[in-house]
Amino acid sequence: MAEPRPVNPRFDEDVHFNLVSGPPRYKNHTDKPVQYFTVVDKKGGGVLGYVWASDEDDAAMWEPREAVGPRAFAEGGHWYARLREAKGRGILPSQALAEMLSNPEGNRGRALPDSLTDAPNAAAVEALAQAD
Repeated sequence: MAEPRPVNPRFDEDVHFNLVSGPPRYKNHTDKPVQYFTVVDKKGGGVLGYVWASDEDDAAMWEPREAVGPRAFAEGGHWYARLREAKGRGILPSQALAEMLSNPEGNRGRALPDSLTDAPNAAAVEALAQAD
């Protein structure tokens, strides 16, 4: 009986996979305490959502206010891009929040001055965004 041969001789060689990751990102959830600020609509002043961060878990995210709908979700792209850029520079999530508050303008919204506050975790901010 003949020795088994691979269907394709290339499969007989060692295969190496390179792990390719995307751009650096903060974690998108934490059970640790967070700081967050409010983003309001430039036109009407209504709350669009919240940007939160936690240095303990290297986590940060945009939380859109559900009641606002598509406008809040669209605004999230701006704040999320700023978080990704900050992570790419290797700064702490709290430093990213401070930078955003010092340059508060977004596309449709802006960070509300003096709105930085604490929450027990990311779920608390998410619940705030889901409340009417």
